[in-house]
Amino acid sequence: MIGLRTLVAATMVLVELALGQAVAQTDPLPSWNDGAVKKSITDFVTRTTKTGSADFIPLEERIATFDNDGTLWSEQPVHFQAAFAFDRIRAMAPQRPEWKKQQPYKAVLDNDMKALAATGQKGLLQIVAASHAGMTVDAFHKTVMDWIGTARHPRFKRP
Repeated sequence: MIGLRTLVAATMVLVELALGQAVAQTDPLPSWNDGAVKKSITDFVTRTTKTGSADFIPLEERIATFDNDGTLWSEQPVHFQAAFAFDRIRAMAPQRPEWKKQQPYKAVLDNDMKALAATGQKGLLQIVAASHAGMTVDAFHKTVMDWIGTARHPRFKRP
C-alpha cells in the first residue's frame, strides 16, 4: 500500500511535470475540462513552485492533496469518509447495544481516537464494513445525502 507522503510526493512530481517544469506540454491537465477549477489549480501550482514568486514554497515544505475531483478537502481531524462512518456507527448503536463494550465500536462511541487507532487498519475496516453494509445503492445514497444535510465539521462547525 502506498503511504500518504509517497502519494503526495508523486502527485507533486506529476503536477510539476504536467506544468512543463521537466517536460514541455501545451496543456498540463489535458483530460480536464477548461474552467475555473482547472485554472485555479494550475495557477496555484505555478505560483507555489516558481522560484522568486511571492507564494513560492520550497520543495521540502510542499504538501498538497488533490482528491477525487481535483478539489482540496479537509482531512483533519479525520477524512470525511471516516466522519461519515463514525456518525453511522453512533446512529446505529441503539440497535447494537453490544457495541458499547466491543472494540472498535466502543472507541467510536466513546470518541476515543487513541483506542480506535490501537485497533489498527482492521478496526477501521470493521467500522467501515458495519457502517456501509446491508444497504442497496439507493439506500446508501439517501443515507449519505441525509448525512451531508446535517453533518458539521468537528473543528469549523460548518456543513
